[in-house]
Amino acid sequence: MKFNIKMKLVAAACGLLLSSIAQGAEVKVLASNAIKEAALELFPQFEKASGNKVVVTWSGTVDIKKKIAAGEVFDLVIVASPELDTFAKDGKIAAGSKVDLVRSSIGVAVKAGAPKPDFKSGDDLKKTLLAAKSVGYSTGPSGVYLVSLFEKMGIADQIKAKAKITTPGVPVASLIRSGEAEIGFQQVSELIHETGIDFIGALPNDVQKITTFSGGIHSASKEQAAAKALQTFLAAPARADTLKKHGLSPG
Repeated sequence: MKFNIKMKLVAAACGLLLSSIAQGAEVKVLASNAIKEAALELFPQFEKASGNKVVVTWSGTVDIKKKIAAGEVFDLVIVASPELDTFAKDGKIAAGSKVDLVRSSIGVAVKAGAPKPDFKSGDDLKKTLLAAKSVGYSTGPSGVYLVSLFEKMGIADQIKAKAKITTPGVPVASLIRSGEAEIGFQQVSELIHETGIDFIGALPNDVQKITTFSGGIHSASKEQAAAKALQTFLAAPARADTLKKHGLSPG
């Protein structure tokens, strides 16, 4: 009962914020592909509620870092939390504007119809990795973590010899579909909606890595109020079911 009342109060506050800002603003967003499917459902809801328009540039983490470093300005930047912290230290993100939006786990997939490996622990995963002919992963947070995991498992050299790494912004699912990667790893939210692959599940708990994706307002944004309203809308408890549907959980 108390939770329901809290959700209603937050929703009401969010509604008041949306109604208090000038309508007709164009909110430019630079966002990680990890939140894309959920955001494609949520952004139109925000547009309808606020009267503002959301213009999104979807990118992988490497390209987001390049765009911010090059001086490109967006009203709201959504990326893995450590990267956003770096942007804030560099003065690119307004102080105190960071809000944790979603949490994402790393998932595993194989080509549609291929045998599905069964692993319930890190040791099982290690055996699966050593047996695989090729292993696909990204240059984003999941890929960075996996490289460190391979080293921790003592199999970095074996994996390096058969690694298939996507270029920034390209889904690992494309490597799996084509058969270039026998098994692939990426954020769950980036795998579950892809066709031509079979999503196996998340990494075992003992080797899982949860990444928080946060939103921050660019220090040079000219639409900070509208960007804040979008940020608040995305972080509201009422979005939890939508996030879950897309393989994410509230931040």
